[in-house]
Amino acid sequence: MATRIIVSYDDTDNDRDALALGQLLATGGAELSLAYVRHAQQSDSAREALEEREAESLLEHGAQLLGNPDVPRHVIVHASTGDGLRELALREQADLVVFGSDYRTAPGAVAPGVSAQRLLNGGPAAVAVAPADFRSQLPHRVARINILEDGDPAATETARSLAASLGAETTTDEDDHGDVLVLGSTAGGLPGRVTLSASVGYELETATVPVLAVPVGKPVRFGARTYVDA
Repeated sequence: MATRIIVSYDDTDNDRDALALGQLLATGGAELSLAYVRHAQQSDSAREALEEREAESLLEHGAQLLGNPDVPRHVIVHASTGDGLRELALREQADLVVFGSDYRTAPGAVAPGVSAQRLLNGGPAAVAVAPADFRSQLPHRVARINILEDGDPAATETARSLAASLGAETTTDEDDHGDVLVLGSTAGGLPGRVTLSASVGYELETATVPVLAVPVGKPVRFGARTYVDA
C-alpha cells in the first residue's frame, strides 16, 4: 500500500509551506491528501452550509496549487485542530501528517504550532514540519538527509527510504542538519507513537530545514523514485 500523507491546510502562507513539503515528500508516489479542521458546527443551517463551502474552497485552492484537482480533501469539525487531525490520521491509517511552522516564525526557521505539538506528543503518525517560507525556495533539492536516532531504528529506516525516494544520501552529522532532518522517538516510548526526548526536541526547535519525527517502531516507507528512459 502506498504511503499516506495528510497535509494540514488552511490556505495561509505557512500552510502553503506545508503543501510544498508534502508535495516533496510524495515524490516517490505517496498518496497525498489535504485536511482542514473547522472548530464548530453551526446550528443555523444556512450559516453551516456557508462555512462548509468556505472550507471546501480553501482546500480546492490547495489542490490548484498542487496542480492536482483530484487530490482527496477532508473537512473535519473538531474543537481542537490537533485532535481532529489525530482522529483523521487514525481513521485514514495515515503514515505522516505535514504542518507548516507557526505563523510568527522567521523565514527559514522551524517552529511547530500548537496543533503540530499535539501530534508530536504521542501522535499515531509521523509528523513533518516545514520551515517558514519553504514555499519560496523552489526548486527543492535534497542531497543529504540527516538522521538523529534516539535508540529506535525506525528513524534510520525512514531516512533511508526517503533518500531512495529523493535520490539523496543519508548522514549522521551532529553539526549539520543536511537538507532534511529525520528525528527518532526515544526507544522507551509507547510503540507506534511519536515520543521525542528533550534533546531531540531541541534539535527540532533549532532546525532550519524540514523536520520529520518518526513514531517508535513505525518507520515511514516512501516509494522509490522511478526513472524513465529518454
